[in-house]
Amino acid sequence: MLARLQQATTLGLLFAAVAWLAYHWGSSPVLGSMGFAAIVLAYSLFLAIEFVALYFVNRRDAATVPAPRWGDLLRAWWGETRVAPGVFCWRQPFRSQAVPDHLAPATQGRRGVVLVHGFVCNRGFWTPWLHALRAGDHAFVALSLEPVFGSIDDYAPQIEAAVQRVTLATGLAPVLVCHSMGGLAARAWLRSRPDGDNAHARVHRIVTIGTPHGGTWLGRFSPLMNGQQMRLAGAWVTDIAAAEAGRPVTPFTCWYSNCDNIVFPTATAMLHGAHNRFVPGTAHVALAFSPVVMGATLDALRTDRWD
Repeated sequence: MLARLQQATTLGLLFAAVAWLAYHWGSSPVLGSMGFAAIVLAYSLFLAIEFVALYFVNRRDAATVPAPRWGDLLRAWWGETRVAPGVFCWRQPFRSQAVPDHLAPATQGRRGVVLVHGFVCNRGFWTPWLHALRAGDHAFVALSLEPVFGSIDDYAPQIEAAVQRVTLATGLAPVLVCHSMGGLAARAWLRSRPDGDNAHARVHRIVTIGTPHGGTWLGRFSPLMNGQQMRLAGAWVTDIAAAEAGRPVTPFTCWYSNCDNIVFPTATAMLHGAHNRFVPGTAHVALAFSPVVMGATLDALRTDRWD
């Protein structure tokens, strides 16, 4: 569903931009070019608004996380402007199945991975990771969570099925690598398992990248169910934290940045008791493909040594 929606959006915007350019080119090439650029780059303006909001909200968070400077935000905005089209206008709408899940017999005895994407994404988000995992012959399942705009709790059965598949292929409990909302979906999966199921022992580690564990300031603006569940200090994130109290602890590694334009205040991307790892000056989508994040995670998978 999401791939078709993003295909329609991408092609519709491209058609509108080309039509504007063609209509105005004969009379005013400058106006035509400016309109074309405005349509094609409108997303970058919305990113800029997010970074401005991040700056002012994060100033209150400086006691625990270094507050970003305007120069840091400008570089992060430019990086996100370059990264976002490849994800949302190419890999997700047109190439989501380019790299199939890998569960070959050769992966037996090697730590496998379940990849859980974030809000308004699908498995195409993870394509650079899938290539790297395939090159290392690690078993993996990359999910496309459905329903796209449903409750985060609805994703637990899909994660459960993926965990079972990777465990069967490798003989080992997998690592869950989760971006943004995907980290909350992983916690919802843990909560959904019966106490006797020992769910914490069925996953080796959960790696979250830019996950709003405490919610995010931007959540207040979402009209969608899963967006509302990510409200800063909202009922859903508060309830799941309460449900985790007293249960066996699953090892978490939480990557976060002070230039995350979606998850802020920055401290909301950390979990108490987790190995919280700071990557300065990196925006939300770009954080998932940071050489620091990918390199450390892939190295840990290869050696099976974490932290």
